[in-house]
Amino acid sequence: MSTVVRDIKASEKKKENIWHGINRVRVSDFVIAFIILLLSLTCILPFIHVAAKSISSNTAVLSKSVYLWPKDINFEAYASIFRDGQLTHSMLYTILVTVLFTIIGMVVTICAAYPLAIKGFKGRPVFAFILMFTMYFSAGLIPEYLLMNDLQLLDTMWVLVLPLAFSPYNMLIMRSFLTSTIPDSLYEAAKLDGANHFQTLFKVVLPLSKPIIATLSLFYAVGRWNAYADAKYYITTKALQPLQYLLSNMVLSSGQDAISLSENAAVVSTPEVLQAATIMFATLPIIMVYPFVQKYFVKGAMIGAVKG
Repeated sequence: MSTVVRDIKASEKKKENIWHGINRVRVSDFVIAFIILLLSLTCILPFIHVAAKSISSNTAVLSKSVYLWPKDINFEAYASIFRDGQLTHSMLYTILVTVLFTIIGMVVTICAAYPLAIKGFKGRPVFAFILMFTMYFSAGLIPEYLLMNDLQLLDTMWVLVLPLAFSPYNMLIMRSFLTSTIPDSLYEAAKLDGANHFQTLFKVVLPLSKPIIATLSLFYAVGRWNAYADAKYYITTKALQPLQYLLSNMVLSSGQDAISLSENAAVVSTPEVLQAATIMFATLPIIMVYPFVQKYFVKGAMIGAVKG
């Protein structure tokens, strides 16, 4: 009998907590949720619209009757893209550049952030100032072009990888994470065990830094994948042009010639449908990466809010 009474009281208390939580919801919470919903829709709806156009028939797209749902579904535009050698080559080439850029960028960022996070490092303010100075001031486009020319990087793959491989902003995030998350006692314990700085970095710091490493890796990968301005300035060979540069030329032009598909592509889609398919072709690979790093990305992004 006492067990039944206890269960009834627990159920009533649970209902009271639920109603108490509902009563605590304020009007400002609904306003914030509504604003977030609107911002989310501004990102999601255009993506859905382009995706619907990419698999719709030419007649439906030309009649402006495709909005958020495809009509007369067909995949002729995607078939033309995969039959074309230029876009598929550019896709693989862009993936290679993005992977190299991300790896080199993370190595440089970690090597810069780790010593700046150690309190006993002599000259830390000076080195931090030198690295952060480049985030606020740059020489400009013409001096950068002359520098790339002197280094013989023009019209090479490395001109897309090396110049922007180091990001002072990402280094600052990495240093802040190491400073706020890893206590000095761990560095001291590793030193007492006879570990040098490389052993401390690989066996202590990096295993505890998976969230921020995943976050910054995503920043580097997305930044390189979406960039095309440097290719416009430094690349003239068509085989070395990244996918986003080709996509930019295509979107800025109203004709099919902007894509320059080969005859083997056997294009039967209109330029508008082909543009939508190419946009999806260039966007999906980087979106597919996000689910694999989402857990670490959310945790790393919240570090500053929780501990900062």
